[in-house]
Amino acid sequence: MPNPLVIVVAFAIVLIAELPDKSMFASLVLGTRFAARWVFLGVAAAFLVHVVIAVAAGSALDLLPTRVVHLIVAGLFLAGAVLMLLAARGGDEDVSEPSAARSPRAVTATSFGIVFVGEWGDVTQLATANLAARYHDPVAVGIGAVLGLWTAALLAITLGRTLLRYLPVRVLHLIGAAVFVGFAAWSLVEALG
Repeated sequence: MPNPLVIVVAFAIVLIAELPDKSMFASLVLGTRFAARWVFLGVAAAFLVHVVIAVAAGSALDLLPTRVVHLIVAGLFLAGAVLMLLAARGGDEDVSEPSAARSPRAVTATSFGIVFVGEWGDVTQLATANLAARYHDPVAVGIGAVLGLWTAALLAITLGRTLLRYLPVRVLHLIGAAVFVGFAAWSLVEALG
């Protein structure tokens, strides 16, 4: 049975990390140009594939001694924090114009392709792998991460422009970096304790 607390933790971390991400902005742009349901279908499928990959990678870390895993997780969370801080310094994300696909299948395929390619090596993929290694509950981490990513996509597709009026991209990056530093510190304390 997946641990509900792990689901909530994974959901919160991944949602915060995804809000200022390029995939969110791509979803926003796609949602303004095409039917929201087809955009969401493609984006959701791409996120699901990436979560499965990240959880599998994080679960592989479980084969290492606990102390080593905690040190690796701490390092990866610090790397994620650095990426978020660099993104905060860089300002707004650049969003490319999507192709002018019209049919539902083409919109779904375009949405899947843009997000699938954009998520490789992304902070949320890194965070999901870290959480899978940390909590030893890949199903709970997978559920939380997918729900966090899907929530971010829904927000971007339906409420994106309004959200960005109240929460600047830079602030979202800084919040994400702070959360990652906190988890890195927690992992380091567990590794050394």
